[in-house]
Amino acid sequence: MRETDQRPPGGRRAARHGAASPVGGARTSPARLARRLAPLASSVAVLALGLTFALAPQPEAVTAPTAATDTLTGDTQTVSVASDVAAPAVSHESYATTTGPETLIASGTNEDWAKLVLIDGDFPVTEANITVMLRWMRQENGADNWWNRNNPLNNGYGSGGGSGLGSYDSLVSAAEYCAGGLRKYSFYDGIEAALDAGDDADATARAIWASPWASSHYGNGTHWSTRPAEIVEAPADAWY
Repeated sequence: MRETDQRPPGGRRAARHGAASPVGGARTSPARLARRLAPLASSVAVLALGLTFALAPQPEAVTAPTAATDTLTGDTQTVSVASDVAAPAVSHESYATTTGPETLIASGTNEDWAKLVLIDGDFPVTEANITVMLRWMRQENGADNWWNRNNPLNNGYGSGGGSGLGSYDSLVSAAEYCAGGLRKYSFYDGIEAALDAGDDADATARAIWASPWASSHYGNGTHWSTRPAEIVEAPADAWY
């Protein structure tokens, strides 16, 4: 007798005992699953780190203050100075403290010679004294030839010539004799005192006119110019 197949209803064979198919298809090993989840774990870690910085409190921006303020009240502070408070006086040093004879000789102008006379005579080297010396030199020899005979003020003392027509071996010697004569002779006391004061060129000029330096007394001022003096350099050989 021929055996017949025992099929379940519907014509399908029964599955083998214990052979169950995994959900979703082929079976996945634990190692393969770990490899698939690794990128996801890294993304989650990066996201968590970013959230940590985002949620952390940030320092406040530092801005420069626009005005001094009271730390207790917040009010702007101001400083008031009384109207009768005077600014301190500014001291101006003498030319002599910074300008020595060698510097003046090297420069070699009529202004330098005027300063040299003041230094040799221990007179203050002030603007007023320099001004009156330049005017005095111009009245004696003019500006363009102020070193004439190496005797800018036509001084008779030590020059070997009467009436101021003598000469000196150099402008350096002329400065020494001029300063020495002003200090030595009593009839130049008025000029000496005015130069010692050093604050008024016109007052010193009047003392020069009143002295016997020039027999004409400069016409008591009528032969005396107060226009600005020209600054002119003397030849180098006039100084030595």
